[in-house]
Amino acid sequence: MNGARRLRSRVACLTFLTVTAAWGLSACSASLPVAPTPPTQGELLSSVQTSEGRYLNPKGSPTVSNTWRDHVSLWWWASFGAKDEELRPPVPAGHVLPTDQALAMLAAQGAQDSLTWLGHAAFLIRLGGRTLLVDPFLNDYASPIDGIGPRRYAGPAITVDKLPPIDVLVISHNHYDHLDLRALRQLPGKEKMHVIVPAGLGGLLRETGFSNITEMKWGDSLKLDGLNIVSVPAVHFSSRGLFDQDKSLWSGYVFESPQKRVYFAGDTAYHDTLFKQLRATMGPIDVALVPIGAYEPHNMMAHVHVTPEEAVALGRDMGAATLVGMHWGTLVVSTEPPFEPPRRFRAEGLAQGYADKALWAMAIGETRALTSVTADRR
Repeated sequence: MNGARRLRSRVACLTFLTVTAAWGLSACSASLPVAPTPPTQGELLSSVQTSEGRYLNPKGSPTVSNTWRDHVSLWWWASFGAKDEELRPPVPAGHVLPTDQALAMLAAQGAQDSLTWLGHAAFLIRLGGRTLLVDPFLNDYASPIDGIGPRRYAGPAITVDKLPPIDVLVISHNHYDHLDLRALRQLPGKEKMHVIVPAGLGGLLRETGFSNITEMKWGDSLKLDGLNIVSVPAVHFSSRGLFDQDKSLWSGYVFESPQKRVYFAGDTAYHDTLFKQLRATMGPIDVALVPIGAYEPHNMMAHVHVTPEEAVALGRDMGAATLVGMHWGTLVVSTEPPFEPPRRFRAEGLAQGYADKALWAMAIGETRALTSVTADRR
């Protein structure tokens, strides 16, 4: 890429990123209540909507600590200060599996419970005889305009046209790196697929061609044959444009079969009591999919994303037997070194008593069996 094109690409990409972040973070600032007293279980686990139609984070969530100067600083770094390899980093060998290998690994698991990472927060989960597709960001750009915005530098190994038939599509929130409408438009089988989205997102999915849609608030559950899906709180925000800040909910999910309980955190910041309360309410988790990237600059990200160390703490709070790192190694949306998160995640996990085999930093396209992963139910 020549110098002029590289500069133009950087400015377009990060102008979009910074402006949309500013919209979202200003909305989030208004959405994060200060808790003068410890929150009750009801205040933690139930979604709350203001009279203006905006959803709020759980009581006791962290508050915003950044200013407009921080947004300008991030824009300047990404547009002019960052090296090319910081925005389009070299991908280590083995980080993305060749498509043929990824498809062979998936096929080898057959119908048994398994987990496939498609990069960022996108997963294929086979559980209870069902195939779930979760937050499938599978195209090149996380933006409303193809060719502008944060760009994928790795994966996805398995493209939309090579996915197996999907029974259930699950979306955690409406950000472009989680709700990829280009990928969803390409999905076959829309008429048979059951779609799970947070409250307020059903209309957008209907416009994309889906019809069997369930909108869920925190605490709602849906029973499908052999599977129970529960919407649980996350500490984050929602926004796809100027005028929809926090108008739809953001969620994590627990997927339960008779044999396994899998937690998908979505995007979330840490909360001192929320995840402990979730464990007390739902019981321990066999496998927790936790975000480990997008945590720098810390003062801009701490109220919406966890650090790798906080991801481990979140997993421990949930009583998770195995932790799977996600939300890293796919596209640049923050300033930490792109391949730092799994190193910090593993180091903290070991320090907190997890065995190395219980700390998964998967390759994009890799499939692992879930059959032998079990939490302590005592």
